[in-house]
Amino acid sequence: MGIPFDERRMNTEPSVRLHDVQCITASGLHRMAYREWGDPDNDRVLVCVHGLTRVSDDFDAFARAVAGDYRVVCPDVAGRGRSGWLRDPMAYQLPTYVADMVTLLARLDATTLHWFGTSMGALIGMVLASLPESPIERMVLNDAGPVLGAAALARIGAYVGETPRFASLDEAEIYIRRITAPFGPHSDAEWRFLTEVVVRRDGDAWVRHYDPALAVPFKAVPQGDTLLWHLYDAIRCPVLSVRGEHSDLLSEATHAEMATRGPRAELVTIAGVGHAPTFLHDDQIAIAKEFLERGRACGATT
Repeated sequence: MGIPFDERRMNTEPSVRLHDVQCITASGLHRMAYREWGDPDNDRVLVCVHGLTRVSDDFDAFARAVAGDYRVVCPDVAGRGRSGWLRDPMAYQLPTYVADMVTLLARLDATTLHWFGTSMGALIGMVLASLPESPIERMVLNDAGPVLGAAALARIGAYVGETPRFASLDEAEIYIRRITAPFGPHSDAEWRFLTEVVVRRDGDAWVRHYDPALAVPFKAVPQGDTLLWHLYDAIRCPVLSVRGEHSDLLSEATHAEMATRGPRAELVTIAGVGHAPTFLHDDQIAIAKEFLERGRACGATT
């Protein structure tokens, strides 16, 4: 099933180009939409991938800030936003997402590839970067790492797949503020943005902009800390690991250990935020931008 693209927001972002690419799973074909910023001929590509129930629009502020240096590509992962829905709910897992990203990267034909992933997007990036001959040369992992906290997985599992109907955007915003309160302090305008991008009109109501079936494999996994050190230890590119001070997904201990093994990540903690920093604010944007610019300045992966 596909979700029609809502042109309402694209009309306010004339510099954004919308594309899609056809991907495949064992149960059939689906289309993955992606938003593109910057010079389409720039061979320096930055792929930005959102979290479990979020969408590509989350990176609008960050994309604007770096589009002068990169061709910025922000996909809607399958089942979210403008992308198609999968026929088999159990396909909503990392192997599908990674395969879709490989298809996307082939379409982009990038000479230089950097990655910025938030939560689920960070996990997808970890898998890709751990593979032999990975094209990823520099990577920002936003509030996810090789150990995923059971408390956070239970908290997210309590709302993922819910299908509430909202009579108005105001009602939807109350809900989004509640389930994403760990994002930390935001202005009223920012909360409205964070709401508008993840809901869509359905008749006389507003609903979440994702396939509720993506919760099926998420809730099928037994609760407990998830260990992915084998992936992290195989990464060879420079990594910046960003953690929200109060994150329940990426613990302080795991974050610290990420600096001592595998790619020996640079660490940054953002005060007053849980899971996950939104990178809507200038101070957060500057953290990732500075790390990426160092890679651009040296023209190397180390």
